[in-house]
Amino acid sequence: MEIIASNGFLFLALACVFGLFMAWGIGANDVANAMGTSVGSRALTLKQAIIIAAIFEFAGAYLAGGEVTATIRKGIIDPAMLSDSPELLVFGMLSALLAAATWLLIASIGGWPVSTTHSIVGGIVGFAAVGISVDAVDWGKVGEIAGSWVVSPVLAGTLAFLLFISVKKLIFDHDNTFERARRYVPVYMWMVGFMISMVTLLKGLKHIGLDLTLGMGSAFADAMVISAVIGLIVAALGALILGKITPSGDLNSDANIERVFGILMIFTACGMAFAHGSNDVANAVGPVAAVVSTVQSGGVIGAEAIMPWWVLGIGAVGIVIGLATYGWRVIQTIGQKITELTPSRGFAAELAAASTVVLASATGLPISTTHTLVGAVLGVGLARGVEAVSLPTIGKIFASWLVTLPAGAGLAIVFFYLLSFMFGA
Repeated sequence: MEIIASNGFLFLALACVFGLFMAWGIGANDVANAMGTSVGSRALTLKQAIIIAAIFEFAGAYLAGGEVTATIRKGIIDPAMLSDSPELLVFGMLSALLAAATWLLIASIGGWPVSTTHSIVGGIVGFAAVGISVDAVDWGKVGEIAGSWVVSPVLAGTLAFLLFISVKKLIFDHDNTFERARRYVPVYMWMVGFMISMVTLLKGLKHIGLDLTLGMGSAFADAMVISAVIGLIVAALGALILGKITPSGDLNSDANIERVFGILMIFTACGMAFAHGSNDVANAVGPVAAVVSTVQSGGVIGAEAIMPWWVLGIGAVGIVIGLATYGWRVIQTIGQKITELTPSRGFAAELAAASTVVLASATGLPISTTHTLVGAVLGVGLARGVEAVSLPTIGKIFASWLVTLPAGAGLAIVFFYLLSFMFGA
């Protein structure tokens, strides 16, 4: 208690700096991989992707990032175990933030798309193991989170594979491709409207007290009904616009069809950016809120902490700066180095990623948005054969995934001991 009372301002300052650093890492790595398909397929330029992500990630993080957050991310340890030594929670959250942010910096320099959730979870596991005890960690929960390494890419990859094959069979494998596009693209537009609405309602707006009361028995069922209606509206508008499009050059050229899928990709990119900002900003600001709450209460630890508006602001600003300054490396990996992307392939990958997020919300599956998108891109690549995929790039990405949890844990242990030594704990 004395350590917190005498160093409260310094702890708050460190939490803000480390939180901004972590949010920068999320922007440079996580947001960048979400925009990679749009840039790689040339549906958006890098500048356009940064502007779209800046607007929608900021809106998601700041408007729907949540008023209340769990003090310990993902329930890996029980906050009550630290009630007699709150300074350990402060040291632990600071070390976890710095460790995760440092690993994200290293991964972003290498152009490796890694999971920000796994990074912060690794940091928390590391400090808990050395700062409390090995038994304090809920290893079953950690195992579930690690299991997403397999679940996310396999599920998203399978969906992306099937989606792209359906586009190929229904549209591209025919002579009258433009007429078939006019017939079937509204169906894909309905899927886009439905899935992006589901992602936004379940992930993007769950924190702001949105009350979905349609009497369907659950928020998920209510969201499905609302999303289905929104999907129909999007499909109807799409059919109207497609009917008025005047194709350039050869009526049935692939370029005309790809132009249509390029427009669809912009919508999926906006929806995923908003949902991502609202959901993953907690990886940066959750630990900051825990430190702020503990310091301001004089050492009292709760299971949840109120999220001050300025803390969400730090997270939102950091994410945008990270994408704008260093996101191009991971964008390059996702968009160009795994497989060659066109708007139709990128669309299949993004829609598959959004669908996986929705399925995970419905079933409680632990997933990683990064692993989901990489798996989806890999899926559309495999739809054209193994030779269409860069196996060395995939090998590097998988290796970075395996290293993320232990890297976060190892760095957090080092930083935890350094902080404990510096403040004489």
